[in-house]
Amino acid sequence: MSHQEHVLGIDIGTGSARAGIFTLDGVMLAEAKTPIAMHRPAEHHVEQSSTNIWNAVCSATQRAREAAGVAPDAITSMSVSATCSLVLLDQQDKPLELSPGDEAWNIIVWMDHRATAEAAECTATNAAPLSNLGGVMSPEMQMPKLMWLKRHRPELYNQIGYAGDLGDWLGFKCTGSIERSVCMLACKWTFDPRPGYGWDHDFLDQIGMQDVLERARLSDQVRPVGVRLGQLTAAAAADLGLTTDCTFAVGMIDAYAGALGTLGRSLTDAPEKRLAVIGGTSTCHISAQPERREVPGVWGPYPGALCNGFVANEGGQSITGALLDHLVAMFAAGSEFGDDVHGMLSDVLLERLENGDPAPHTHVCPDFIGNRSPLADPEIRGAITGLTLDTPRESFIKVYWAAATALVYGTRAIIERLNAHGYAIDTLHLSGGHGRSALLRKLYADGTGCRVILSDAPEPVLLGAAVAAMAANANGDVLSVASELSPGEQVLAPDPATYELHSARYAAFKQLYAGRLD
Repeated sequence: MSHQEHVLGIDIGTGSARAGIFTLDGVMLAEAKTPIAMHRPAEHHVEQSSTNIWNAVCSATQRAREAAGVAPDAITSMSVSATCSLVLLDQQDKPLELSPGDEAWNIIVWMDHRATAEAAECTATNAAPLSNLGGVMSPEMQMPKLMWLKRHRPELYNQIGYAGDLGDWLGFKCTGSIERSVCMLACKWTFDPRPGYGWDHDFLDQIGMQDVLERARLSDQVRPVGVRLGQLTAAAAADLGLTTDCTFAVGMIDAYAGALGTLGRSLTDAPEKRLAVIGGTSTCHISAQPERREVPGVWGPYPGALCNGFVANEGGQSITGALLDHLVAMFAAGSEFGDDVHGMLSDVLLERLENGDPAPHTHVCPDFIGNRSPLADPEIRGAITGLTLDTPRESFIKVYWAAATALVYGTRAIIERLNAHGYAIDTLHLSGGHGRSALLRKLYADGTGCRVILSDAPEPVLLGAAVAAMAANANGDVLSVASELSPGEQVLAPDPATYELHSARYAAFKQLYAGRLD
């Protein structure tokens, strides 16, 4: 086994935990993935288990290291990217059970929308933190979720001894440190990392959450992404199959890891023209430049969330890949396309596209659980229009096409909003599952009119986590580390022959929102 120095990148997504072993020049030697469980006890309630996730992280880490042929003591640093789900522990640091199970369901998952009413109350305060959230609080953020818990499950709220983002919890689990990442606190907790700002106590008073800082063990001290958090404890090292000489570096939200892995190397070259698009279960759109830009309906500005010296804005679509999966499950004809249904449909639709719009009268509003950006309206619901008495197979193909284009038009609407407020985006850095779809790759270019850059890095999100791990030995300078890595890139230009097709479809897409996108 190799004893040369390597780093470990962990990514905890919605459905799995992944581990990647990297060389110091950013080459991934091996990857392993372990599924994680999900529990839906009620409508809009989505929960997970930190015990289940820890077991998945350990399994993936051990298998990835073995596959890479790397000795335990050769992993000298690690970091994490994770969904912005809320982990709850009791005062003995044990899982705080939201719902009973073999392993306590103690995580409110990012997509859980139980706190929609509480989010609206936060928005109604018009308090200062809303200027960093595009003017609207989302039910996917942590304060509304904790408000919901305090009101509806006060017996549990009173038992909280720790509450944290999933990535911060993993740092706590691995090192015992309760220090938090600037990425996670700025993006999801209403913490403002600018000097002299921090927690807005007036806002906390307005929403009745004065006690949350002490109860959740939150402070005014945050740690930049990539700086050293601590060494692995003996217990964590034993579970992971590593050693206590391994340094844990402060991590970030998964979308920011994807942005760092694809966009980081280019941030010094016209950053105002670039947008990282990380498409998977959901899609995040992250842009960053040195200047602060407040964009209505788009989260941020978040200084330091991606890297020091840059202020990030984040647009998002709450379900994208999950929507396409849902449509496959909805239509009986989905079973006719075999195990690789998305790949088969991609081939069918690309062939039909050569002869024009495959379904010019069929359109989809893709916001089945609300619009995150640019309308910031969690009450919007999905719609399918233009259905006829086609065969079930034809109806399915047309609806799938309409949904795929609609997801890209949602990105186009976010780009237009960003460009109206200080950006000039003409380049998309695409990663995640969407980047592996020939259909979606083409649609992102043609449907937005932007050139699309595809990194040759096989797993940009894991690479972003690995960059943070490497930065622990570079004073936390993630941008310089990312700039030195040089995975190849492919550039996909928009096809001008499709301009009229997408112009017409985009106009119909906007009509589904009754003028709210004009």
